[in-house]
Amino acid sequence: MTSRREFLAGAMAGSAALFARNAAAAPQGPKQIKGFCVDFNWGGPKREGWPNAFAAPGVWADASPERHVAWYEALGANVIQTFAVSCNGYAWYKDGPVPPQPGLESDFLTEMVNLGHARNMLVMAYFCAAANTRWGLEHPDLSYDPISDYHIPFTDAYLDYLGGAIEDAVRRTGIDGFMIDWLWNPKPEARKRGWLGSEKQLFEQLTRGRFPDSGEPAPQLMLAYERSALNRCWGRIREAARGRIVWLSCNKLTDPSLAGSPVLRECGWVMNEHPDPSYRMAVHKAVGPHTRLVQCVLGWKEHDTKAFLSAPENRHLDIYGFAAPSENSSLPLDISEYLAKAPESFSNVNDRNIAALARFYRGMKL
Repeated sequence: MTSRREFLAGAMAGSAALFARNAAAAPQGPKQIKGFCVDFNWGGPKREGWPNAFAAPGVWADASPERHVAWYEALGANVIQTFAVSCNGYAWYKDGPVPPQPGLESDFLTEMVNLGHARNMLVMAYFCAAANTRWGLEHPDLSYDPISDYHIPFTDAYLDYLGGAIEDAVRRTGIDGFMIDWLWNPKPEARKRGWLGSEKQLFEQLTRGRFPDSGEPAPQLMLAYERSALNRCWGRIREAARGRIVWLSCNKLTDPSLAGSPVLRECGWVMNEHPDPSYRMAVHKAVGPHTRLVQCVLGWKEHDTKAFLSAPENRHLDIYGFAAPSENSSLPLDISEYLAKAPESFSNVNDRNIAALARFYRGMKL
């Protein structure tokens, strides 16, 4: 049996050895990715007893696939990123093992796929690795308090759930692939009252040693554990994808737990959310030879979509943006409203950026 010392040396030398694989074939996709997501993860009316800031179950359950695909088409997108299971833990399609959003009126994801494919658009779904409120509430022994942040250890039971949910969505809905978000271990804030027994067991399983009596592993061993847990989760995700495109959404692409990981080299697409070009170049060196680096240009207040896309060196990049639905609809404003006046005339930063993105996607002057 491998000793803890051997485990630690191997993990720190390069966690890619844990899941050594051949480089993936170049993933399919349009010549230039022009993607967008109407983000169902956040907002909507608050529900009594719902424990966090994620959208409560059933918010936007009346969303129309026809209206959504028409909106994406009018935007000029060729990649729709929508949801298989959002962070609240409920599915956006019917008849699978994950319960659908309460009151879901349509077989939303499946119909989005059919309508999108009829318009030659890729339809990508969404899974969150480290947050799932329903899972946390139903499995308190396997999840920290379901905060609206990373709260789930990657135990055997959870990986069985996540892998099974992905496999079912791939088989049942016909998606072209999916975004995997928050591929992170639990935040220190989640463990503030001490480690779960199930995560202590996972720590011992992966490090082949006893969890420290102090209750806090030494930094080097902690990093090795988190790298091992992350890479093991990635191996299960890739297996469940069944050859579909896996799109990593990562807000910390230079995090030490990802250093040397096969994740960045093996993902079909990797999204960079940071607008700084020097950060993009650093990430570009870390991804695999066949991995497409998608630049997020819309979604945070720091984004200036018009300025970014006006720069000639950025116009050829694979592009993505996201925005929450409007207060009164499961969609943002109608695209005709965004095209009717100059982007800078919108007071809301996301509306301003959508107006610029629509012009870029449609080949109009910015």
